[in-house]
Amino acid sequence: MGRTGSRRKTRGLLRLVRDERGVTVIEFALLGLPFFTIVAAILETTLIFFAAQILDSAVNDSARLIRTGQAQSAGYEIADYRRAICSGLYRLFDCNAVKIKVTVIDRFSDYEPGSPVATGEDCTPEACEWTLEEGFAPGVGNQVVIVEAYYRWPTLLRLPGFNMQNLPDGTRLLGAARLFQNEPFT
Repeated sequence: MGRTGSRRKTRGLLRLVRDERGVTVIEFALLGLPFFTIVAAILETTLIFFAAQILDSAVNDSARLIRTGQAQSAGYEIADYRRAICSGLYRLFDCNAVKIKVTVIDRFSDYEPGSPVATGEDCTPEACEWTLEEGFAPGVGNQVVIVEAYYRWPTLLRLPGFNMQNLPDGTRLLGAARLFQNEPFT
């Protein structure tokens, strides 16, 4: 191979280096994955915050039924109250999986929040058992009531540095609570 053969190779290599026809494909390959990952992370974050707001709004609206005595006068049981909450969830949640607890306490200062799911060794990637005992005790006029609702929202993305799950089983615990004093109804 003489000088002409190496010149041809050099010219061919220079032509290849100057050729810009495949640049867009290469740039897309390099930037596409991070771009779509960020978009997916934004969408999942948005959906989780949206779902948390929907749950909070549904609990707020349904708690008014207790606060004003409408639930008590209608003889609500936990199933009826679950339907009241679920009517504000817009089919975004599995209503049977929403855990609800309505409790009467003596004073506002007596409320001590606890974890509605097992923590530590009791919560494994296979299962995080609920520790919250569902109940419905709406009280009477002027009593202090706490309404709690919890839901385990499934997460989709599990990326290093971005993980919206807060339970080892791959879900995010969403919760809403209202602490109030019932109106003086009879």
